Amino acid sequence: MSSDQDHLKETDTEKRFEFKKEEKSAFEAEKGLTEETIRVISEDKDEPEWMLERRLRALEQYKEMPMPTGWPGAPDLSEVDVDEIVPYIRPDIETRGGVDDWNDLPEEIQDTFDKLGIPEAEKNALSGVGAQYESEIVYQNMQERWEEKGVIFCDMDKAVQEHEDILKEYFMTKAVPPSDNKFAALHGAIWSGGSFVYVPEDTTVDMPVQAYFRMNSDGMGQFEHTLIIAEENSEVHYIEGCSAPKYSEFNLHSGGVEVFVKENAHVQYSTVQNWSKNTYNLNTKRAICEADGTMEWVSGSMGSKATMLYPSTVLKGPGATDNHITIAFAGEGQDIDTGAKVYHNAPETKSTIESKSISKDGGRTNYRGLVHIADGAEDSSTSVECDALMFDNESTSDTMPYMEIQESKVDVAHEATVGKIGDEDVFYLQSRGLDDDDAKQMIVAGFIEPITEELPIEYAVELNRLIELEMEGSLG
Repeated sequence: MSSDQDHLKETDTEKRFEFKKEEKSAFEAEKGLTEETIRVISEDKDEPEWMLERRLRALEQYKEMPMPTGWPGAPDLSEVDVDEIVPYIRPDIETRGGVDDWNDLPEEIQDTFDKLGIPEAEKNALSGVGAQYESEIVYQNMQERWEEKGVIFCDMDKAVQEHEDILKEYFMTKAVPPSDNKFAALHGAIWSGGSFVYVPEDTTVDMPVQAYFRMNSDGMGQFEHTLIIAEENSEVHYIEGCSAPKYSEFNLHSGGVEVFVKENAHVQYSTVQNWSKNTYNLNTKRAICEADGTMEWVSGSMGSKATMLYPSTVLKGPGATDNHITIAFAGEGQDIDTGAKVYHNAPETKSTIESKSISKDGGRTNYRGLVHIADGAEDSSTSVECDALMFDNESTSDTMPYMEIQESKVDVAHEATVGKIGDEDVFYLQSRGLDDDDAKQMIVAGFIEPITEELPIEYAVELNRLIELEMEGSLG
């Protein structure tokens, strides 16, 4: 292990994630979701009329759509009451849209992101960083060499103002329309903050860009929107981190992600989410992938009371490829419902889904997936592999794959395994000098290795450390 890895391993991850700052804000909306609230938020952001109109249309759709409560085995969302959520908190900083120097942030916000290691990561391994605190981006920066090539990495509020034509065409019109589901409609009405990434044709961004989203206040909702557009023959890796401290009230995270992978482009979207156990994590994420494009999703989900997260990809051009790799961890009182959706709408398209889940102390994990191969998508192939690891007899793991195959000339494979940590495996490692906890942690580390090897080293080490803390019951 390198010295950098040793340093990361020794970092007190629990303290990094569980600290909480005194609440300070420049503006805080009233609880609940009303037309007046949306108008106030839109006015506070000085948005153009077309965005306000889209918000109000999404609000009407939200009111008309049912909660997703009829799904078999779906998490209990009865506690989710949007009328009890503060939908928008603007942090107390002077510069709207964020600053480009950490030293220009208020001390308490600087300290938050210092503890999370964001400035250090930017220096060592990233081409650009955005940091969101509560409802808005507070820091945004892109290395000059990428800006000179036409790469855009800015917060979504700035994108609405400065890249209006692109936003009008892509924002919640093609990938994630508000009509997709009730929480997409909620997001469309109340979204705030997030990242806009635009990579021009024939441009490879060879260092990842990162956004980090932090909730600090009790009883709030965070609704950031991420829009990524990779033009022909371009490449980018976007990394997202999310966290929140322990709360006495329930919080809601309902983000939206839209990714457009043009012909022969390559996008990797990686996320490690560590919410508090009072947070409901209900996101909608979708990519549209054109001919010979490649979309990769790498996701780690843990910490929330309930998660419903199913990133989806539409393969709309011949030769398009989609790869999903996910890890979910559920402890006591947690219901982590994750999976993937892939739509093969063109010939010679390919998808792979690899799902890993871990449950302990009565927690529940579930893989819920959909693969659709349309009539005419001949010579397409898909492979789905779901592996679940349980610590005890009280924990549960379910697999709910659904396949719609409308074309005969295709290759389809599905494999699922469920098992407990074997006593003989633990005994073998103990015989080599490890104690019981270290033996189990080593087994889990090997189990999730296909996911961690897809992440930059800083994130891989962090994910392993977070799972160790979850196994110890140290995070809450």
